[in-house]
Amino acid sequence: MSDEEHHFESKADAGASKTYPQQAGTIRKNGYIVIKNRPCKVVEVSTSKTGKHGHAKCHFVGIDIFTAKKLEDIVPSSHNCDAPHVNRTDYQLIDISEDGFVSLLTESGNTKDNLRLPTDENLLSQIKDGFA
Repeated sequence: MSDEEHHFESKADAGASKTYPQQAGTIRKNGYIVIKNRPCKVVEVSTSKTGKHGHAKCHFVGIDIFTAKKLEDIVPSSHNCDAPHVNRTDYQLIDISEDGFVSLLTESGNTKDNLRLPTDENLLSQIKDGFA
């Protein structure tokens, strides 16, 4: 036996809390799926008939929920896909500060002050006009 101690550093993340397995045949329009490691909202699903190798295929078209890019994937309907855990939270806008941050009211009645205004001029003007 060796007297050396072995130290292993784990830099991998299983990502188990970010997604859950879901059968491809059960995912419907307006659901969520992970396509090319990006969380997407499904905007179109089409299912082909069983082919000569015995699997029906599902063709998914999804919109990335962060970048709004369109992504596509084809998966056998009996196989499992990753589906992201998606939580949507609505806040009420209280104030827009001079330094580019907004004050938001949470559902519990607390304020959230660490959110910066977007840099897109069109979206920025919509927010400011809606607040005024």
